Amino acid sequence: MNNTIAINHGKTRMIAHRGVSGLERENTCSAFVAACNRSYYGIETDVHRTLDGEFVCIHDSETGRVGVDQLTVEKTTFDTLRSLVLTDMDGKRGRTDLRIPTMVEYVRLCKRYGKTGILELKGSYTVQDLAEMVSLIRREEYLDGITFIAFDLSNLLNLRSLLPKQPCQFLTTGFSDETLKILTEYRLDLDAEYRAVTRECIDKCHENGIQVNAWTVDSVPAADRLVSWNVDYITSNILE
Repeated sequence: MNNTIAINHGKTRMIAHRGVSGLERENTCSAFVAACNRSYYGIETDVHRTLDGEFVCIHDSETGRVGVDQLTVEKTTFDTLRSLVLTDMDGKRGRTDLRIPTMVEYVRLCKRYGKTGILELKGSYTVQDLAEMVSLIRREEYLDGITFIAFDLSNLLNLRSLLPKQPCQFLTTGFSDETLKILTEYRLDLDAEYRAVTRECIDKCHENGIQVNAWTVDSVPAADRLVSWNVDYITSNILE
């Protein structure tokens, strides 16, 4: 049954934040499949690298919030992280299917269901790290289906050195003329906290050929307002 909240999103494309994380444990295959089976344009996830070099989907740098046991992702092997059973939405363990997915598993689901992957780079990535990540996605033949996003501008610039034309969005909690200058100079789109996204912000970005993604919008009135302002994307935990 579809328990997401339907809105009239018009031409605005909807992105499922960490999968449909309003219904399923965030950043799990269950949350991704829930998004795949709905009308979302894209699925957002967060990527960290493990001690032994595996790219995995988890938001925090430690596992405690979603898995009780407190493990630092970058200091833990993939096999150890994979053995961790995550908690369900009630905060309790019980479903053995709730595990930390690999980035490749996420990409395969996006490809199978024809969804755009919105991949947030967590932490700091060298050009070599990103080259390995890109190589893995290329092997899945889905690089054209991926948009990269990051708060750390250096991650996006390192990626730009490898993929000059790849869709990239700069994550920020605010918007200013300086932000617009960065976006224009480095050919990046905007991915801003929704309360910082005004009609003027959207208009300025569009005038400069920049798309705007607003996060994380779970309020129907807020979504309706952004749609009326012609925002390009809305990232949400539950709205469809």
